[in-house]
Amino acid sequence: MSRWVEISFNCLPLRSVSCFAPPVDTSREEAELYQRLREAAQKHGIHNTYYLHDGQCIFHMTNHQQIGMLEFRFNGTALTDEKDINTQLCDLTVELAADVCEWLVAPVVDWFAESVRQAVKIEFDRFIAAGDLDKTIQRLERLQAASDAKGGYLGLGL
Repeated sequence: MSRWVEISFNCLPLRSVSCFAPPVDTSREEAELYQRLREAAQKHGIHNTYYLHDGQCIFHMTNHQQIGMLEFRFNGTALTDEKDINTQLCDLTVELAADVCEWLVAPVVDWFAESVRQAVKIEFDRFIAAGDLDKTIQRLERLQAASDAKGGYLGLGL
């Protein structure tokens, strides 16, 4: 164990979703994902909004693999600032998936569920920093320049 908190997730930028309606032959799980994507887009918009799914967050309360572990599953949105550099909010659904902790009580589970949101916010900042931030900044500058050149309107070319 080299990290205090183990976090993993899949990330989908909502601006990259072209259609929020599932295909007719989709599975129930995929249809539910489309529904969650649609709800996230309606609640938070699509710009600077990322849908995190299949998320896992593991806390270790002891230095033993088999004692004192809490595993949470999560999904929901991460919202960044206008430059896509800092995470502003993580609106996540969090649930306890597994534990090896005899002394665990319900109020502690609630507290750790909030800790998951805070830990994912920090991890998403790390995720952004690990990506190619320069390319993102260049893309945003090109979009802004194109918008400015057309008087603030890009039309259907987005």
